[in-house]
Amino acid sequence: MNLLLAEVAQATQRLADAGVPSPRFDAEELAAFVHGVKRGELHLVADADFDARYWEAVARREAREPLQHITGRAFFRYLELQVGPGVFVPRPETESVVGWAIDAVRAMDVVEPLIVDLCTGSGAIALALAQEVPRSRVHAVELDETALSWARKNVEGSRVQLHHGDALTALPELDGQVDLVVSNPPYIPLTEWEYVAPEARDHDPQLALFSGEDGLDTIRGLERTAHRLLRPGGVVVIEHADTQGGQVPWIFTEERGWADAADHPDLNNRPRFATARKAMP
Repeated sequence: MNLLLAEVAQATQRLADAGVPSPRFDAEELAAFVHGVKRGELHLVADADFDARYWEAVARREAREPLQHITGRAFFRYLELQVGPGVFVPRPETESVVGWAIDAVRAMDVVEPLIVDLCTGSGAIALALAQEVPRSRVHAVELDETALSWARKNVEGSRVQLHHGDALTALPELDGQVDLVVSNPPYIPLTEWEYVAPEARDHDPQLALFSGEDGLDTIRGLERTAHRLLRPGGVVVIEHADTQGGQVPWIFTEERGWADAADHPDLNNRPRFATARKAMP
């Protein structure tokens, strides 16, 4: 075992003791970042090349600063995104939301599907859809100016059109034309604040996390926005907490102009996102 791998083993124990959920992965990812190699190449780093700044990075993670803030990058599907303080760090569970959305758009058999991502944050969802649905026209909306600055960095050079605005009133010029509306909105109940992981509670923007007493205030508003934007037969996909699986589909009722409202699990088989189709007139 070389020096770096021995240090990674010690770091793993320190991170585990600090309650970090994935201590081995994070210890290796930090080592790879500091030494400019891939995780699978750590054994190739010569002892003489060990960089003591590794322990500075480990100390930051030990204090529950998000891994992605330390490295400045987040991986999402086939993307590497720039992230940092002031923007919500994309989570792996959202990848299943995007996967469903991509399948839904492809099934529409529309040549140039029109897609809107509301509460875009880093731009992860919008960029993934633009990349994986090659002829799509993708608009992304973000209210927070700091998050918007991160999104601008990420969408530069892409086909994503970024808009600064409120998701609840955004893009009236697209009313009735959109094929897919997708969102990972704030959905944590204010009453759950103390139970939120410190990485999110202390570092993700509050605007991206909390939404009223039951966590559903923003989703209720997005239901109206989605109905306004979508063409008849268009689809909405909205992420929610795994504890809200029984509640969100009921927001998209037939009385409000929806059909086929349903809930879907993530890769851990937990309820993760709701979908509905705008009813035909």
